[in-house]
Amino acid sequence: MSSKNDMKLGVFIAAAGIVILFGKLGVFGFLGHALWPLVILVPGLFLQVLFFTRRASASVLIPAGILTVYGLLFGLCNTWGWDLMRHLWPILLLGIAVGLYEYSLYSSARTRGLTTTAVILGLLSIVLFIFTLLGTGALYLLGAVLVAAGLWLMLGRGRPGGRKKWNGGW
Repeated sequence: MSSKNDMKLGVFIAAAGIVILFGKLGVFGFLGHALWPLVILVPGLFLQVLFFTRRASASVLIPAGILTVYGLLFGLCNTWGWDLMRHLWPILLLGIAVGLYEYSLYSSARTRGLTTTAVILGLLSIVLFIFTLLGTGALYLLGAVLVAAGLWLMLGRGRPGGRKKWNGGW
């Protein structure tokens, strides 16, 4: 063998040894555990790029929107804990709504029904998300805001001229 082939074989054997050592140390397991949402996010972003560089039709925007939103959601839950999914599950509906809305926005065959469906699904997702937050400490925040608004209205009525400004002097 020539010295070039010996060098290539040596690099290959050393690289194989490094991969085995990293595997035994758990590096690949950690990366797989920490970065798996990228397996969903990257294809979604790639499909978006394909469409916006005019290399794919608008139909790729449906899975692109869904995969992008799901990848971000799963990355968030993977980073800060999966118990967040108890409150963030309506975002799954939002992913479908984003994909449908992007398609209806950029498709050459504009369908009003698809846009309406996407908007309704998105609004439903937001409403459900708000309802899930009401079961948490956000309900205390809502109560505090309502108390503050009530006090502001009550104390504002005692000022002269304050009544005419808001309700025409009822």
